[in-house]
Amino acid sequence: EENIIVALLKSKSPSCANDGIYDGTFGHNLVPGVGITTKLLEENGIKVFNENQINELAKYINPKLNKMSLSNSLKGLKL
Repeated sequence: EENIIVALLKSKSPSCANDGIYDGTFGHNLVPGVGITTKLLEENGIKVFNENQINELAKYINPKLNKMSLSNSLKGLKL
């Protein structure tokens, strides 16, 4: 209904990560996998990025981007 195609979530979070998650022991041990929210979003066709993937997110939204500033590339988006 809202035509959402991407989400920007927190890396390494057990609920949000798309690049490995902490194992829950509070020992800063990363394990392969994605967070629960990321899994649900991806199952519904929404591409997930984290705060370390801003440039990839901008290029995904607009593949014609080269070295434009992030503020210009994301201008006009509802975040």
